[in-house]
Parts: sequence; C-alpha cells; structure tokens
Amino acid sequence: MRWLGFLLVFAFVDASAAERVVAYVASWKLPPAIHAQKLTHLNIAFAHIDKDHRVFVDSDAAIRSLVGLKLQNPKLKVLLSVGGWQAEGFSDAALTEDSRHAFRDSAMKLLDAFHLDGLDVDWEYPGNGIAGIRYRPQDKQNFTLLLRSLREAFGKRYLLTIAAADREFVENIDLHQVPDDLDWINLMSYDFFNSLTATTGHHGGLYRSEHALPRDRNADSAVAQYLAAGVPPDKIVLGVAFYGRGFAGVTARNTGVNQPYEQFDGEHSYKDLVEKYIGKQGFVRYWDNRAQAPYLWNATTRVFITYDDPQSLAIKARYVLQHRLGGIMFWELSEDRDDELLDVIDRGLQH
Repeated sequence: MRWLGFLLVFAFVDASAAERVVAYVASWKLPPAIHAQKLTHLNIAFAHIDKDHRVFVDSDAAIRSLVGLKLQNPKLKVLLSVGGWQAEGFSDAALTEDSRHAFRDSAMKLLDAFHLDGLDVDWEYPGNGIAGIRYRPQDKQNFTLLLRSLREAFGKRYLLTIAAADREFVENIDLHQVPDDLDWINLMSYDFFNSLTATTGHHGGLYRSEHALPRDRNADSAVAQYLAAGVPPDKIVLGVAFYGRGFAGVTARNTGVNQPYEQFDGEHSYKDLVEKYIGKQGFVRYWDNRAQAPYLWNATTRVFITYDDPQSLAIKARYVLQHRLGGIMFWELSEDRDDELLDVIDRGLQH
C-alpha cells in the first residue's frame, strides 16, 4: 500500500507538472538534427510586426521544416513566437481595437497557413524602455487587451503563451488578469546578470549566491513573484539558458562571483563552452552550492563565465517537480551539444 501511495503521488506530480518541454528554435540557425520525441512544444523564433500592425515571417522554408517534425512526434505542438529582444511594433499594435485586430487577424492567417498550433507573444518589455523600443504608460492595460483579443479569437483551437520576466516586467502588466487568457507563461529565469548589471553573477542561478546583493535576481525569487500574484503553478514554465555569459577584467575576489568587471565579454553557447572553455585555456569550473549553479573562472585573465550545465539543469528539473510547475522552457536549441542539456531535461521531467 505504501508503494501504491507513492506511485499515485508521483503520477499526479508527473501529470500536472512535468508535461512541457518547450524549445525555442531560431529560424535563422536551425540545428542539423532535432529529436522531436524529446520535446512537447517548439517555439519558432521569431515573427515580426510591420508598420500596419500585422504579423509577418521572414522564412517560409524554416517554418515548414519545423512543422514537419510532427512526423517524428505527432504529439508535438509547434508555435510561432512573435517579437524578441528589441523587437518593435508591440506598443503600436496593442494601442487600439483596430490595431489589435490587425495583429490578431494576421497572426491567425499565419497559424492557418502553416498548420501551426499556437502563438507565443514575446513582448520585451511593455511600459519600459530597457529594450530600446517604443513604449507607453498605456502598455500595461493594452498588454491585457491584446492577449484578450487573441484568446477570444483563438478559443481552444490555438495555444496562446507569452515569454515573460520578473520585476520590471511584472510592474508593467496586470499579472493578476493575464493568466486567465494564457495556456502558460514561459518565465525567462535567466539573463539575471548581463552587460547592464554592475557586477558579475549567475545569470541563471536558481537561488541567491552568498555574496549577492539583496536586490540581485534568481530563478526561485522570480517564480515566487509569480506565485504570490496568484499565477497557478502549472501555468509557470521555468526558463533555462543553453548559453553562458562572460565578463572580463573581473575583480579577483571570490573567484569572480558577484564582482565588478571592466567589460562584458559576450555570449557563449554551451557547445562552445564544452569544446573551448571548460577545463581549457586556464578556465576552471566551480560550483556555487548556495546558488546551485556552475561557473568558470580564469585567474590569469580574470574572465568569469556564468552558465547552466547538466548538474544545474537536473536540480532545476527536480525544482519544477517539487513546486508542481508547468515544465521547462529553454533558449535556444542550436546552442546545445549533442542533446546533452536536452537529455537532462527530458529525463528529469519524465514527460
């Protein structure tokens, strides 16, 4: 009877929390091979918005190729993601009923034409100039109105999701209203430290590092913000990164963690990290037990690199199960190395 109870509890957790493995795939750099049976959902990045508030795409061929993955996995759902970092057009498209209808109707035409399963709205950031795009104070209410217009038109025929962040993003949307119109939220719980931050740090750290400042961000605090706002756990899909971020001229304390730096040193795919950096060229891998995150430190060049690896992703998969979240999303599939990271997620969530 104890084993039966355990199995019933596990089955409930598995069914409610571990069903989604959501991959973003960049249409401009398709991986040579995609093993669709390891995914539940695939988001094609990115569609754009024209001056008439209509959604359009650059590459028909890439979309048709990715939709064709359903031959491998008939259960795979393929969504079109519109927007992305510094993508213009959202504030204008959401502004009026006419502009929202133009956005909605053009999006539906694309979903129909390519036999897609839904739309992912990646507006970064409404009501905020951090991305260098047009924004308005009205974005807060118009964000909700745009999603509501889409949901009313989509019904249950199409999935509707968003890519979302914490803190400033949440301050500029009505988070208590948004989830009702969405199937789930892809929570971008990465890029917490980058070229805009004053110090180094774990860009996808699960928890707060020992030397982090009180306002420094982490994945657990991002999830907590959404839960506190009443978002159902199974509508939160935890985002992870298949890339690292480098910092140069780092102050040589605490092996570079949470230290000032002279120059942001760019992005490194996980594939490049394994092949060129980890254990090579003077880079030593360290593990932050508080943050539950790996990092690289080169004491000679004073370069710090923050990233996710199989160990940290296995811990994040357990976190998703324990908190009964909606699964794991990642950016971006081509940056993996022979499915090394994807396989950890696949096994960890047992979808």
